[in-house]
Amino acid sequence: MTGYPGRWPKIDEDRGVEDVTLLILEWLGEQGVNAMIRMDAERLADNAPAWTFAASGGPLKHGMRADGRTVQQCMSAALVQLRDAGLSVPF
Repeated sequence: MTGYPGRWPKIDEDRGVEDVTLLILEWLGEQGVNAMIRMDAERLADNAPAWTFAASGGPLKHGMRADGRTVQQCMSAALVQLRDAGLSVPF
């Protein structure tokens, strides 16, 4: 990422993508991609997918959005879309 030693965490294979979500956001920023993840309390109360990931800019030709009921569902869908768009996310 930016060359600081020890920056890459060891991934616990018993845990999911939610453990590296902030690192993914930071990596995307370093690629010139604007990205965010948010949780919508109103959608949660309505039992709708409350987590949203959105990204645009940089090497992405079009903006993208992924939703999920959990952080893991949301980020898993987002990673598939990012990889389909040609970004080799290193996580």
